[in-house]
Amino acid sequence: MIIKTKESASWLIGAVAGICAAIALFALGITWWLALIASVLIFVAVSLFALWMIVKYVAYKLRPIYSMVLSRDVHTGDIAEKLKEQKVEEVSDELNAWADSNDKEIMRLKEAEKFRKQYLGNVAHELKTPIFNIQGYISTLLDGGLEDEIINRKYLERAEKSVERMINILSDLDTISRLDSDMNQMHCESFDMVALCKDFAEQSEMEAAKRNITLIVKGADNLPSTCWVNADKFYIGQVLDNLIVNSIRYGKEGGTTKITCRDMLDKVLVEVEDNGIGIAKSDLPRVFERFYRTDKGRSREQGGTGLGLAIVKHIVENHGEKVSVRSELGKGSTFTFTLNKVKL
Repeated sequence: MIIKTKESASWLIGAVAGICAAIALFALGITWWLALIASVLIFVAVSLFALWMIVKYVAYKLRPIYSMVLSRDVHTGDIAEKLKEQKVEEVSDELNAWADSNDKEIMRLKEAEKFRKQYLGNVAHELKTPIFNIQGYISTLLDGGLEDEIINRKYLERAEKSVERMINILSDLDTISRLDSDMNQMHCESFDMVALCKDFAEQSEMEAAKRNITLIVKGADNLPSTCWVNADKFYIGQVLDNLIVNSIRYGKEGGTTKITCRDMLDKVLVEVEDNGIGIAKSDLPRVFERFYRTDKGRSREQGGTGLGLAIVKHIVENHGEKVSVRSELGKGSTFTFTLNKVKL
């Protein structure tokens, strides 16, 4: 027999007591109707007393659990009052739900701690290289290289590059920190997405020319275009800058980078496509992680901090949208994101 409620438990105890009393009274020769009345009264009295005792006992046992759940001292009487209104299994469900929620929070905190440690380790690793380089160059100069005009200029130029790399890392870290902060608010406005793409393509023309890469913006031959969006213009500019610079750095010599804006009814789809080295299938799920590089040696050589795509992901997601990538080794990569379209 499965007893699911405190009431059924008390009735069972009362019934056993009433039956035992009736048998005893019959054995003593008491008339049947007196025995029946007595057994009913005993059933009621024992059931009520048993119910009171069960509530008191359960409340006493639950008090430390409730105190822990509510993070304050809870009196037994408070729990007893609660049990009068609820079934025991409802209280059990409530505590199980709290336990599940607590387990999920613990898992989230463990993941956050793991990420924090990994993040700090990555920051230390990224800053260590330029700092040690600067230290080495300065030590060489102090040990006599300063008097040699060829060595001192070369080493000072290398030290300057390491300083620039540190500044880029710290600048990207500051951007990531501001994007992570709840205080950061996007200042959305309406602007022509094609015009913005053309502006950033023009700004990147000199860097593209060094590798003979052609930049093409597709979406409208004449401005203004129909691809107007509602977004934070400054941060979306950062997204375009990161994606275009990446396409140039990892593009093919003499290749092409296409920036395309497509009208998708209530959205504007933006694509940055190159025909460069591409990304391995195994690396695709992690390209937006902080400090993750598919080609670590070349990334540092090109001056990348490993935070550009993480910044892109943060900005796009802060707009309530998604960024994605499709790529194939040796054929190139296409980064895609959407923004809310403005009805003209």
